[in-house]
Amino acid sequence: MPDRGLRVDVMGLGPKGEIWVVECKSSRTDFQTDQKWQNYLSWCDRYFWAVDEDFPTDLLPDDTGLIIADPYDAEVIRMAPEDKLPPARRKVLTAKFARHAALRLQCLRDPDARLGF
Repeated sequence: MPDRGLRVDVMGLGPKGEIWVVECKSSRTDFQTDQKWQNYLSWCDRYFWAVDEDFPTDLLPDDTGLIIADPYDAEVIRMAPEDKLPPARRKVLTAKFARHAALRLQCLRDPDARLGF
């Protein structure tokens, strides 16, 4: 995953198995004070912002995806351009993604399990 100490807000798999990263921003200040998002670009095929309908979307770079969300739903307004990961990195990320998903599912089934993430 990204460099030590960096953690993406949401990571998912797209319809064709692409790795998507979604950074959630709550305000103009949140966006302007958090500049580490560019460090995530080399760890995904598509990069998105998720904001609410009141967020000033003109602040967001045009070459990234845009998701508008509310407490009940979300919609991809602008699809992020695809920038394919190198095959070796994709393989490592996909395996880590699957392992984390399996561990989280195990924690749901067995809340007393001591699983290290």
